[in-house]
Amino acid sequence: MINKKFLRANLLLLMLTFCVFITSCGKSSKTPSPEDNKNNTQVINKKTNMVKNGNKTPENLLKNRNFSGDNIKYNDKGIPVLMYHSIDYEEGNELRVSKEKFKEQMEYLKKNNYTTLTLNELYDFFINNKPVPEKSVVITFDDGYKDNYINAYPILKEFSINATIFVVTNNIDKDNNCLTSDQLIELNNNGIDIESHTANHDDLPTLSYENQLKTLKESKTFLEKTLKKEVPFIAYPYGKWTDLTTKAVKEAGFKMAFSTSGTWSDKTDGIYTLDRVYISGNFQLDEFIRRITDRDYNKSH
Repeated sequence: MINKKFLRANLLLLMLTFCVFITSCGKSSKTPSPEDNKNNTQVINKKTNMVKNGNKTPENLLKNRNFSGDNIKYNDKGIPVLMYHSIDYEEGNELRVSKEKFKEQMEYLKKNNYTTLTLNELYDFFINNKPVPEKSVVITFDDGYKDNYINAYPILKEFSINATIFVVTNNIDKDNNCLTSDQLIELNNNGIDIESHTANHDDLPTLSYENQLKTLKESKTFLEKTLKKEVPFIAYPYGKWTDLTTKAVKEAGFKMAFSTSGTWSDKTDGIYTLDRVYISGNFQLDEFIRRITDRDYNKSH
């Protein structure tokens, strides 16, 4: 016969064990505090951003669009491809456009229903005669200044405007005034296309064919490895090129290239020597408007 005291003692031990288990579960599943919620949200957001961004390229974020309707044009007409450099202020340096002026210009484009094209869309326009809106514009930056990330990028995001930055790859992660690899990746994952401006901002016509090809391939390889995407576009440093340069650009695997000549891009330029519209830090808004609305502004200036 089982001892009643023994049974009572074991029953009491079982009850205490059960209570400890319930208490422990309660602690682990308690209602989260605001601080807990904040921390959990940060972790979730970080994971979500990683999933959302991944290795997306501007083409994935903004696939080539199909435009139709009355207010479209074909490649018998030109498009203003705007050329910026630094978005900052420095007295007497016209290559630097203040962020206040830049925001004013981007706001004008947005309020007046301009469509900012990707370089892929521009390529399709010229090569395949794919129509684009009559009020189309392309925004580019040369060199890869860090202020493109600090000052220009937030403004472009604010107005949902895409753009392209042509970067000098040997400055990446080395020059404090230039973009870092991490910044390039973030920009490229969020609709800001990153393309080549050679490895060392080389004056290409002064180099041998072999050295032109070398700097072109080096920059392309670096960007494709860093960004995990094709890099098919380039802007010539100083806008300089020769027939040997265009030959090297083709051999390096680029399919479209830009100079610094100050007129609208036109198919008569040639796909490897497209013009761009220079935007100076000295310009007031009326001059900016004139350059994006008057195809022959350079002749009338």
